[in-house]
Order: sequence, then structure tokens, then C-alpha cells
Amino acid sequence: MRTILITGPGGSGRTTVAAATALEAARRGTRTLVLSADRTDTLGAVLGVRTGTAPAEAAPGLTAWRPDADARFREDLVAFQDRAAGALDLLGAARLDPEEVTPLPGAEELALLRALRDAALSDSYDLLVVDLPPAPQALALLALPEELRRYLRRLLPPERQAARALRPVLGRLAGVPMPAEWLYETAARWDVELAAVEAVVADRATSVRLVAEPGPAGADAVRSAATGLALRGLRPEVLVANRVLPEDVPDPWLAGLVAQQRKTVEEWRGVHGVHGVPHLGRDPRGADDLAALAVPAVDRAPAPVEWHVKDRLADDGVLVWHIPLPGVIRDDLDLVRRGDELVVTAGPFRRVVPLPSALRRCTVSGAALREGELRIRFAPDPVLWPRRA
Repeated sequence: MRTILITGPGGSGRTTVAAATALEAARRGTRTLVLSADRTDTLGAVLGVRTGTAPAEAAPGLTAWRPDADARFREDLVAFQDRAAGALDLLGAARLDPEEVTPLPGAEELALLRALRDAALSDSYDLLVVDLPPAPQALALLALPEELRRYLRRLLPPERQAARALRPVLGRLAGVPMPAEWLYETAARWDVELAAVEAVVADRATSVRLVAEPGPAGADAVRSAATGLALRGLRPEVLVANRVLPEDVPDPWLAGLVAQQRKTVEEWRGVHGVHGVPHLGRDPRGADDLAALAVPAVDRAPAPVEWHVKDRLADDGVLVWHIPLPGVIRDDLDLVRRGDELVVTAGPFRRVVPLPSALRRCTVSGAALREGELRIRFAPDPVLWPRRA
């Protein structure tokens, strides 16, 4: 299934573009689902129909869905209380009733990730359009599955389960309770669910579309978002320049805005594939307004970003790891090797990346940022590298 993730700066009209993209695909005969994480029905207001917590038809061939974060959060908390009943009773803790539970910050994002996974596993749709939160929150959301899986593996390593038969004995010897079996089972279930979401984001049929209004603020936001996406191994399929004013504006004050927009769009064209969406002079509402926006058509997904290792052992005695980071400047870049992982920091974004197997037997001998690409040189460690006969 083709998946399009849509985000951009707050107030850029990303929900409108997501709705127009989904509606255009549905009109072409593609079974389409559009997802939104907004607690208010912004998506429904744009489509001209109400959307709710259950998938519902918004137009022929188009289904809209705003997952219910409240209900799922209550279910998860009640289930956790049931599984941890023994520990809670031992501590004398009073259980929470479902009616008094209110979702914590981030519940909407987790509900959206679950809905993304469920939709991707469904055979009911050919296209999934996801109206992500504004770019900073969206980047954190896309990073969440990978980060949570890494935390789970560190805190509850799967290989420790091999000693489950010894846990009662170890508990008596150590004098402290050992992790219960249900804890490992829960961690394993979470790992499977998170891996499914991570697979959707990393899938070759998944692409990202950035939506921004041309101007200085939009340019800064796009530059930051592109850096965050690149660090996740993603790049925008297209940059939608939204609310573009017509060139023949008679008003002198608006002419200045037109010139500013034109300058920003030209700068964007040097880096991204840009598609302009006209300003309608009003907030788009309903199918006719969305059709007038003429958003980019849904084509095949672009080629994914590859972090490839180049073998230069014969020439320079090193392996070079090429990591595309367009737009990143040297002063904002930092690298730390920690065991079999590499911690890459680019501006406000950071990612902990497992090293490819060949590089784990090497030491870092240098790095350079050239032509929007980070190139890290690894020299084979004589102690770990296999010797030739």
C-alpha cells in the first residue's frame, strides 16, 4: 500500500493539502484512507463532512478517520493495572477507574501510530494519507518507534528471558524481586507493534510531503524539517508551496508579498521539487474548493534514501559510510561512537544508529561533510578484522 505522510509548519495548511490529496486520489479510483491526529475536527471542516473516532466514508472511495486517543489510553492503563495487580496491592496503591483517567500528553500521537499500523495491515485501502502534526512534533513522532524499541532492548534484553526458570532462585539469592514473566511478554508485544509502525515509515512505498507557505518563516521551517527528515533516512517527495498569490496583483502592498513568495519559491526549487498551490482568497471548504487547489498527483514513491557503505580498502585502506544530510552545516553536526552505535546530532535533532556489521569491527578514522553528505571513514581494527590467509 502507498503511504503519504504530510506535515509542515503550524498554520501552513497541511490538513487542507492532506484532504485535497486524498480526495483527488479517491476521484481517480484509488481506495483511500485519510488519517488525522487533531482532537478537533479540522479534517471534517475541510472535507465538508463530519469525521469521528471510527472510520467513515467522506466521499466515494474516500474514508476519513480520527483515532480515539482517550478510549485507547484508558484501555491500556486498565490492562496495565490488571497485569500489575500483585505489585500494586503490595504497595497499597489505589486503582484508577476508567472514568477518572484523562490522556497524558502524547496520547494522540500514540493513537495515530497504532492507527497507521492497523491501516497499513488492512487490505481495504490502496492509499493511506496521514495528516501528521506540525513538523517539530511530526519528526518526534516518526522517531518514536525506533527510540522506544531501543529503550526496550536496553531495559529488558530479550536474551535475559532464557533464564526465566532461574528467576525465583536468583530473586531469593539477591534478595530483590526479579522481573515477572508478564513484563517480558508485554515488552515483546510492544516491540512487535513498534516494529510494525517502524516498517511502515521505512517502507519503500512511503513518502513525505512538506507543506509550507512561501516566506522567511516558511523557509526556516522547511530547512529545519528537511534536516530532521534526512536524519531519519527520509526526504520530501515534494514541497508544496501553499497559498501562492497570483502574479498579477494590482495592490502595491500585496505585490510586495508576491515578490517575497516568488523569491522563496525560487530558492526552494534549487533544493526540492516544488509544487505551487494557489491561494483561493478564502479558507477552502468542501470538495469543490479542494479540487481547485490542484495538489500534486499521487505517483509512484520516489527512490528511498540509502545510507551505503563504500569499500575503499584497496585504495585508501578504509570503509566509507555515506549518510545524506542535505542542508546541514558543519557547525551543527556532531558524531559520537558508542560501542556498536553511532550517535549523530544535526542541529536540534539526534539519532542513535546501529553500525552495519562490517563497521563494528572498525575504528573511526575521520569524517567530512561534502555536498550535503556526511562521509565517515572507518579503518579495520587489526584485532577484530579477519586476516587473509
